[in-house]
Amino acid sequence: MASRCLALTPKFARSSGARFLSTTRDLCSRKRDRSGAFGEGFLFGFSLASAFAAYHLLDEYKIASAALQASVEELQASTEKVSAHVRRIEAVEKDLKALAQSSASKDDLSRVRAELKKVYDGLHIEFLDLRSHVWGMQQDLHSLAKKDATSVRV
Repeated sequence: MASRCLALTPKFARSSGARFLSTTRDLCSRKRDRSGAFGEGFLFGFSLASAFAAYHLLDEYKIASAALQASVEELQASTEKVSAHVRRIEAVEKDLKALAQSSASKDDLSRVRAELKKVYDGLHIEFLDLRSHVWGMQQDLHSLAKKDATSVRV
């Protein structure tokens, strides 16, 4: 690169007749200001990396949002199941209360059993009384029949 640069020496400057700002330095030896190019490259790289990171962040956000939505839907479904079970339990409890109010307790049952025994015993006694009365009537009838059979009628 140095060979392609023109060295401006005072001798060349005098012979060419042109005026130069610097007559002792090479044109190529001058350092170019590359900070602008470096800044542009850095800015481009940083922007590209930021865009890539934002894209992945947005993608992860979408995935997390979908997972959250799925878990919310599962929670809603299980909440509906629990609510249905609670309603069924409440209906069974209501039926159980109605049955408990309409059914007899052990005390009621034993009291009714005792009353039924009394009624049965009373009927049995009446039956025995009726039987003895019928037996008495049979005895009377037999005694009258014997009496009539032995007596002579004239």
